[in-house]
Amino acid sequence: MHHKIAKQIIQLKNDDLKLRSRLVESGELWNGYNLEMEAMHNRNAKQLDEIINEIGYPSIKKVGEEASEAAWLIIQHAIGQPEFMRKCLQYLEQEVNEGGTNPVNLAYLSDRIANFEGKPQLYGTSFDWDENGELNPLPYDDLAKVNQRRASIGLNSLEEQTLLIRERSRKENESPPANYKDRQAQMNEWRKKVGWIK
Repeated sequence: MHHKIAKQIIQLKNDDLKLRSRLVESGELWNGYNLEMEAMHNRNAKQLDEIINEIGYPSIKKVGEEASEAAWLIIQHAIGQPEFMRKCLQYLEQEVNEGGTNPVNLAYLSDRIANFEGKPQLYGTSFDWDENGELNPLPYDDLAKVNQRRASIGLNSLEEQTLLIRERSRKENESPPANYKDRQAQMNEWRKKVGWIK
């Protein structure tokens, strides 16, 4: 097992979460993609990519459960790096097929990528504000199928998850964007800039 690399991955995750907590407390997290956070996400992705090039995907067998979960979080947050996220999705699919990692992580990553690519999600794990100022799952293919898929990997129903997400949002004092259409336009511009869509 790669103990030194495991510590490094966990430190990257801890730095990410520490910054997120600070931005939540100051109310800066919800005003677009915070530049400090974007820089950290890109830096963490670069370091994790170097680790993957050295040892392969940081599976539980290679780095232990805590570091493997930390690696997944870093990948999940690397939203400005489409190719890196897509590459990691392939590694993660292989790991799940071999029983080397949690299938829930694959569900979250595949949904996040689908969302950024403008495709329907399969598990309903990605949420955002809608035009009515409510937090809802981003587009998905079919509710019954989504709930079937969620149940197959041990997740609650989409209806239950929606209530939990809204409650967490209230606790973190998150509020809908002042102008939904402007935010959507900014998001599409950003997705084009980083290479999610053309």
